Amino acid sequence: MLIEKVEKANIQALKDRDSQARAVLTIVITRYRQLLIEARTEQKEVTDNDLVRVIAKVVKELNEEKEGYIKVKNEDMIKAISHQEEVVKAFLPKMMSEQEIIAEIGKLSDKSIPSIMKHFKNEFDGKVDMGLVNRLARTL
Repeated sequence: MLIEKVEKANIQALKDRDSQARAVLTIVITRYRQLLIEARTEQKEVTDNDLVRVIAKVVKELNEEKEGYIKVKNEDMIKAISHQEEVVKAFLPKMMSEQEIIAEIGKLSDKSIPSIMKHFKNEFDGKVDMGLVNRLARTL
């Protein structure tokens, strides 16, 4: 499972004394464990796709934080956050390109926006930017 890879990377970051990597990996692991607790109360199962969503959210938050440091020109923090982004992005699956999304939309018999969005949510959850799918679906 993906969480095992994240935990191994966290241990390796500890051995390498990479505090930036440890910090961001610990955040991911903590949020994953929170998901597990919530899932137990709702009697749901937590999958790798759930962890991918957690990682994607962490990447988005890091990017927003980095934007703030870019505005105030804090080079040390920009470099640190960029390193953290690289560390967690390594656990994200390869995202579908625009051409792959357009080709997949072309295969569908029902090309209505709700149908397209439902198809991508069910088949490619975590592997596609749903905002991009929406934009492309509207242009076709």
